[in-house]
Amino acid sequence: MAAITLQNVSVDIPILDVSSRSLKNNVLAAVTGGQIKPTAGSKKVTIRAIDNLSLDLTHGMRIGLIGHNGAGKSTILRVMAGIYEPTAGSVKVEGDVAAMFDIGFGMDPDASGWENIILRGMLLGYSRKEIELRSEEIGLSTGLGDFLSMPLRTYSAGMSTRLAFAVSTSITPEILLIDEGIGAGDAAFLQHAKERLRSFIGEAGLLVVASHSEELLRQWCTTGLWMEHGRQRAIGPLDEVLTAYNDSLSAPAG
Repeated sequence: MAAITLQNVSVDIPILDVSSRSLKNNVLAAVTGGQIKPTAGSKKVTIRAIDNLSLDLTHGMRIGLIGHNGAGKSTILRVMAGIYEPTAGSVKVEGDVAAMFDIGFGMDPDASGWENIILRGMLLGYSRKEIELRSEEIGLSTGLGDFLSMPLRTYSAGMSTRLAFAVSTSITPEILLIDEGIGAGDAAFLQHAKERLRSFIGEAGLLVVASHSEELLRQWCTTGLWMEHGRQRAIGPLDEVLTAYNDSLSAPAG
């Protein structure tokens, strides 16, 4: 059964050679809510992107991460995916993870579309034989036709995303992590992509999504996790958490 447990997790991101009195530091402090800490005896400072966060996510949950830019949503996803190691605390993940962000990572611009299907598939954990058996189906789903025989560097950004998207959604995930902003090119493919993504999400044992889109969150999620300056502000039924978050945005400052 899919599950993720975070126990007192903190994540500090280092910023090198920044004076504690510099303009850059002041800007960063404003963006992160003052979660910037100088390192003793040096000009190095760190941003506390996640601050003492504990979560217990179990099979069947559909979690929407809510909060302003810099609240820690993307960092949480990358901790769950094993991309970021926590500075403190522990992370336990039960189940295979499919991460729908940085979906073009590991693709070779000089290799053909077909070759990149193999490369991307192996990066996601397929054996070469497994991805080769699926490659024709994946190639067909991209709608790229003869372009699959051409180098990736000749593709437009939308075409490259089509290819990466098709490979990434070819697996059956136990845990699915999605960061917003997944593009899929033109309108016709986007509609196709939505159908494919809906099926992909439905098969996941555990879903965690970071998005500013309430429409998307309401479509995919039942539980909301409101993050603020790297800390958990609220967790509960999605509608209740969204209402509390929106009320906080409209409340007068002070």
